[in-house]
Amino acid sequence: MKIKSFLARPFANYVNGQIRKSLSNALEDQRKVLKDLLKTGKGTEFGQEHHLGDVQTPEEFAQAVPIRDYEQFRPWIDRIKEGRHNVLWKGQPLYLAKTSGTTSGVKYIPITRDSISNHINSARNALLSYIAESGNHRFTDGKMIFLSGSPELERVGGIPTGRLSGIVNHHIPSYLRKNQLPSYETNCIEDWESKLAKIVEETVKQDMSLISGIPPWVQMYFDRLTSLTGKPVKDIFPNFSVMVHGGVNFEPYRLKLMDTIGKEVDTIETFPASEGFFAFQDSRREEGLLLNTDSGIYFEFIPAQEIFADKPTRIGLKDVKLGENYALIVNNNAGLWGYNIGDTVRFVSLMPYRIVVTGRIKHFISAFGEHVIGEEVEYSLMKAASEQGVRIVEFTVAPMVQQGTGRSHHQWLIEFEEIPSNLEAFCSIVDKNLRGKNIYYDDLIRGNILQPLVITPLRRNAFIDHMRSIGRLGGQNKVPRLSNDRKLADALIGYTVLS
Repeated sequence: MKIKSFLARPFANYVNGQIRKSLSNALEDQRKVLKDLLKTGKGTEFGQEHHLGDVQTPEEFAQAVPIRDYEQFRPWIDRIKEGRHNVLWKGQPLYLAKTSGTTSGVKYIPITRDSISNHINSARNALLSYIAESGNHRFTDGKMIFLSGSPELERVGGIPTGRLSGIVNHHIPSYLRKNQLPSYETNCIEDWESKLAKIVEETVKQDMSLISGIPPWVQMYFDRLTSLTGKPVKDIFPNFSVMVHGGVNFEPYRLKLMDTIGKEVDTIETFPASEGFFAFQDSRREEGLLLNTDSGIYFEFIPAQEIFADKPTRIGLKDVKLGENYALIVNNNAGLWGYNIGDTVRFVSLMPYRIVVTGRIKHFISAFGEHVIGEEVEYSLMKAASEQGVRIVEFTVAPMVQQGTGRSHHQWLIEFEEIPSNLEAFCSIVDKNLRGKNIYYDDLIRGNILQPLVITPLRRNAFIDHMRSIGRLGGQNKVPRLSNDRKLADALIGYTVLS
């Protein structure tokens, strides 16, 4: 046993013990976080414009600070980009995290000296919780790969600016530096396919023990490895035992990933974003991700069906209910106030507070009043795939609105590992599952307003080729599971399997 793994377990047990002790203090932690945010925030330009110095309670805070998305928040971000101080938080941000929004173009999210620890310590705590529960500490002796954005930073308004994963790369603890791959030079390569080829070259003969990244791009990495060597991943990396993932629902990718690996490995789910590291999997025995209630973020929740209302219901942690779908609103020590990050969550436990991510607010289908969400389509497809032994590579769903005598329907564009022998029967099973999950969709089918869903098989690598064609291959880019328009669907029609 090497010294690093020898020390990892007692440290993990200590940190995990601290996490366990804090579980019953979540509500008090949230009250303290809000108080601390207001104490600093009242002296900023934003705080003075919103009279934060007069705010004493969560209810007063909700009255003083409206909910905003990035576009509505942009005027304050623009002041920061001009080099101004004390705009949203004291001084200037330590970094600006640059991210590509689907509707706002490039977004710049502040990260401050006070908030950077949220990103670093949460990732650490996810790994340490896993070590404490599983007893697996030997992976800390092997090489670890983090499929991330470039760590090279530009300056905007004098502030270092780049992808969040690249920023975090600068803060990896020194004791992990020697274990980290790929090299700094390779991480700086912008073109994903060139970068991937170099990553494969650097790692194929290494003792990889942990791999972290967004599932579709991890799969692409594995495919390159197996194509080069003719071996499953378990034979290339015999000591590979842990995969860390986040950004998208893992389940649609699990079967193919494990098949490519050639064995089951442990997985750790995380919920990071440029706006904060919100939750992480603290236990493999319990469902959901532990909400980060004492890490500089004050959370608010809006019932998802009210998010576009003029005056939506806005509640704190103490009033959330199990099973309800909420839009997640964050206020943090990076200077975000009443910020709608665009994600929806559902609580699966209230002691402690654990959540599952259910989708994106803007990723839904309600062209006919059905309001189908990402969690429902993923469940419907993966349940059918599991029961029928069908393997899904990637998919997306869009409405097909027919004019005249034609009947409208949902079109599912799916890249299969192998197209089901009876596609019509498989389609019926998926449709039945969705009808069971969404009563509005079921009513529309029963009323002959919609015909059952239609599956359009796409050729191999359709989604990869499409993402390449629009310059969004690799990194932190994700394919929307569903859309309320046909922009993505129409772009993918050209990749349909030829009959």
